[in-house]
Amino acid sequence: MSAHSPSPPQSPLHGWIPALVAVAGSLAAMAAVAALGVWAAGAADLPEGAFGPVLAAVLVLAVGGTVRLSGDAGGLAGTEGGLTAIPLTVTLTGALLLGWFFLRPLRRRTVVGAPGLAGWAARIAVLWLLAVLGLALAARRTFEVSLGDDLLGDLGELFGVTPVVGFAADVLPTVLIGLVWLAGVLVVAVLVSRGAPLPHELMRFQAGARPAARATLGLLLAAVAVALVVALVVAATEGHTAETFAVILLGLPNVAWLGLTVGLGATWEGRVEGPFGLPMPQVLDEVLRTPDVSELNLGSLVDHGGGRWWWLLVGAAVLVAAAACFMAAASPARVPPWQQALRLAVALALAVLTIGPTARVSARIGLSVLGIGDLGEGLTGQVLLEPQLWGALGLAVLWGLVAGFAGAWAVRGGRRRRR
Repeated sequence: MSAHSPSPPQSPLHGWIPALVAVAGSLAAMAAVAALGVWAAGAADLPEGAFGPVLAAVLVLAVGGTVRLSGDAGGLAGTEGGLTAIPLTVTLTGALLLGWFFLRPLRRRTVVGAPGLAGWAARIAVLWLLAVLGLALAARRTFEVSLGDDLLGDLGELFGVTPVVGFAADVLPTVLIGLVWLAGVLVVAVLVSRGAPLPHELMRFQAGARPAARATLGLLLAAVAVALVVALVVAATEGHTAETFAVILLGLPNVAWLGLTVGLGATWEGRVEGPFGLPMPQVLDEVLRTPDVSELNLGSLVDHGGGRWWWLLVGAAVLVAAAACFMAAASPARVPPWQQALRLAVALALAVLTIGPTARVSARIGLSVLGIGDLGEGLTGQVLLEPQLWGALGLAVLWGLVAGFAGAWAVRGGRRRRR
């Protein structure tokens, strides 16, 4: 008789139930945050039965998907537009939870081979793909639009025009971008994890990248925490409580990371027209509501809002310096300062490269009747906000090099004094 008894056969559901829990748990948390945010933003005014599709659209946007705005009224009227805006509070909630679920079973093992890690990630990816596909199919709805009592309303009544507008997710791009989003989340989770048994080929790469990755992630989360404190103070002292909580629950990282990049010296450009706008802080709307595309940076904020906006520079400097010291303290003493500076520069550049596309906003809706376009106050508008990315990347590299080098020498000096 053999000394080794055969291992019991694994269930066909082995690994799939934890993957289902990971995907379902993450999406449930995202849906809860999004639902509260949509409610705070005025969900009570939505037509009956519209809350579900709107919530699905928010979740689609949260994973990087796209939503088209469209409509018509027989051939006499038409609407056109689009929406690109990621509710990063919802995104960040899902990313943190999904990363935690992904790493949790790995920490129970002593060794994880490359096939095992790939199989675990693949199970999550399959279920995530199905979930995102379902959300994209559910994110569609049409509404009738009242034309009002002005010229547009008269034309509509004369020709029997009742415009119908709606939104629908672009299914294929949403699924593909959703998978890229998932891959990014899992890669970052692996980079910042401590104690998870990884294949040997990943362990060597992670050992060098983890301090900078953890420091940069901590920097981004700290910026969100500071923005949360400021938003709560605004809600308590200046009113507009519902609007402020809508921003907190839907777009707090958008504001926080915009402020961080502006504090680093970056310039964004954009324009606001019509009834739409950027809800918080109000000075953003004031800077960008001009006939042409305007620049948003420290200079323009100070010109419109006073010297208090210099605190963005101070806050960014403090956060980057803290991240540099944290990275240096977490790195082996043998790593030279120039190498730590280079690693932080690369990490900050990657962070800014991520913030640029995810925090940008592009929204437009236009209505025309009989070829007469952009009529009707409250029915046409545009919001545009995007970074001057190359300049922002250069500044991130510069900040990373200077702060990383200074932080490395500061920590090295502290270690020498303790000896």
